[in-house]
Amino acid sequence: MTAQTRTRALVSGDTDLDEFTERLFGHLPRTDQRRWARVYLQGLLTTPGKKSVRRLAASVTASPTASQSLQQFINASPWDWEPARAELLRWAEERHTVRAWTIGQVCFPKRGEHSVGVHRRFDPAAGRMVNCQFGFGLFLSLDGVSVPVDWRLVLPETWTADPVLRRRARISPEAVHQSPESLVVELADGVAARTSAARVPVVADISRLGSAAAVIGMLGRRGHDFLVSVPPTLVVRAAGTVHGGDPSRPPGRACTAGDLARLGNTSHPYTALLTRPDASPQRLRIHSALVRVPGGETGAAGALGAPGAPGPGPGPHQTYRLFGERRTGPGQRGGGPVWLTNMSRHRMDDLWPHRLG
Repeated sequence: MTAQTRTRALVSGDTDLDEFTERLFGHLPRTDQRRWARVYLQGLLTTPGKKSVRRLAASVTASPTASQSLQQFINASPWDWEPARAELLRWAEERHTVRAWTIGQVCFPKRGEHSVGVHRRFDPAAGRMVNCQFGFGLFLSLDGVSVPVDWRLVLPETWTADPVLRRRARISPEAVHQSPESLVVELADGVAARTSAARVPVVADISRLGSAAAVIGMLGRRGHDFLVSVPPTLVVRAAGTVHGGDPSRPPGRACTAGDLARLGNTSHPYTALLTRPDASPQRLRIHSALVRVPGGETGAAGALGAPGAPGPGPGPHQTYRLFGERRTGPGQRGGGPVWLTNMSRHRMDDLWPHRLG
């Protein structure tokens, strides 16, 4: 079905869209709110290119006041988005098998300074400092598809401490500054509390977060299985290969995660084959080792500032599996991302497909 055909079907009355809108937004108390919720969803499905409020409204209706009404619904109408996100999660779980909860970082470049939370930060994708909004999204990883079901915006302290900025952006009095690390944990806790299905691993890139060890400890204490990309500079200690693997004995010497991942278990590496964009194969040698993470077992709650008390989880001798890539093809030197998981008893054949691409 072409985009034009799809647009005509929606305009003439799409029962699937009606049912989906009612499922997500049926909790809204007012008829006009539910009507503009449908316009919003229809606009997202049919508007090509940039999806500004004005373009979303124009793709659905020719009314000259539609963009103002849609803007009011999205930015100023007093409705709670939590029930809609919970229904979206349940809707996806009913139709697909969820393989992982994947947490990704999102950077929205901005030209001005008025969008809520906008600030300057380094964007690795752009390779430079950018003016942007920055946040995290939680996606249900299905078979070849990712569905966003929750997200958090990083609100810098410059915004939470300035009453003028708060008033201008209509920031709720309850909104406070939270570190990126605490938002990652909050997203994982949130989906675990709302899901009606069995828990699946949390997959996240925390390689650019300052308190990666604290995130690792907190995720484990909250009962999450996880597979995270960590900074190569993260300090770890070898475990499981000394003293017969006895977890009660002192661990090995400290080193960086990058060094250990690329040197550990060199006698039995795991080999993975990837396909390059030009369709040629790329061979990866995956080296792994069992490690412990200093600073990941104690004090994580204070470091993150995450709400709520930590639940039961790993003790002071938690062992993780750490693994990293070493490219062996022509012209392929050095290593790739470094991964760490508390699913240390899983085979690499089970762990490798879960990692972020």
